[in-house]
Amino acid sequence: MAIKTGISGWFSWLPFGQVPSITAAYAVRDLQQYQLIDVRTRQEFNKSHIPGAISIPLHNLKNNRINELPTDKPILCICLSAHRSKPATRKLIKAGFNAMELKGGMLAWWKLNLPLEN
Repeated sequence: MAIKTGISGWFSWLPFGQVPSITAAYAVRDLQQYQLIDVRTRQEFNKSHIPGAISIPLHNLKNNRINELPTDKPILCICLSAHRSKPATRKLIKAGFNAMELKGGMLAWWKLNLPLEN
């Protein structure tokens, strides 16, 4: 995949705007139906993460890592507050994946006291 240059490529990395999303309350009903991608830093991930999530920090979400992702499940991008997950979701959608973000990120997950691993 070619890297997009210019203003439109730059805008895709902004943490604003809309991308497909689901709430924590909805996602927790059947986590196995998603490939969970946590785009926070490795340190954040190691403190606590959603069971089954894999860590791919946003700055490492490059073509070689994207090409390793399964295509048989929708991808749910997770970050702390749904700012880093927006550009990650956009990048995955552009690469042809069915991707969405966890609305409100880990802050929403923690607020509902949902399952965690560390």
